[in-house]
Amino acid sequence: MHLKNKNAIVTGGSLGIGTAISLDLAKNGANVALNYRKHADEAEAIAKQINEMGCKGMAVQADVSSFSDAQAMVDKVVAEWGSVDILVCNAGVNWDGVIWKMTEEQWDTVLNIDLKGYFNYIRACAPLMREQKSGRIINLTSINGMRGKFGQSNYSAAKAGIIGLTKTVAKELGGRGVTVNAVAPGLILTDMMAAMPEEAKQASQNETVLKRLGDPEDVAHLVSFLASDLARHITGEVIKVDGGQYI
Repeated sequence: MHLKNKNAIVTGGSLGIGTAISLDLAKNGANVALNYRKHADEAEAIAKQINEMGCKGMAVQADVSSFSDAQAMVDKVVAEWGSVDILVCNAGVNWDGVIWKMTEEQWDTVLNIDLKGYFNYIRACAPLMREQKSGRIINLTSINGMRGKFGQSNYSAAKAGIIGLTKTVAKELGGRGVTVNAVAPGLILTDMMAAMPEEAKQASQNETVLKRLGDPEDVAHLVSFLASDLARHITGEVIKVDGGQYI
């Protein structure tokens, strides 16, 4: 229980990888506040499960692309729990299309959620972490932000931007005892991926050297490690969780 009494925020914590992260942080002793935009029942169920594990769970309605919503959620956590020790920026969407057919709406929607959403929460938490001279920020990016992917110029651009954001904020906050790292998953088998055509899943699996696709827990365990004092001397890193898919 190396995160006991730590207070965490997980964006997009009500579904998929975010759920696995929220529950793993709680298993390690952290109180977890997760946001939702539309999936209220799922978010409340995860918060209830966290409470049943002996930690504090909180579900907060907030649009990550809204600067004011992000600030309001952080303020709520501080008002009720006293601090934010861990921030996990995870919420994201994809809306694919080749560049010559991509609409402005497709581009703006993905960038506003997948990149600006991270800025919104980091901006809200940074003054608190600077003042308390401690904190852990973990940003979920993707191997496609490192290599690009056909039909995902908006998503890949956002995920690449997260890497630059991570390294810059690590430099800006390091002197105040705050670490900032990024986790880059390959294809992870979430419920959303279950509907993916079998041939597409097989193609991704064939790219890996382990010849398997990842589970959400594979990502969650790394996030919990980076959130702990076991990773106190790691910052500005981008760590892949992809079974060797990138290489």
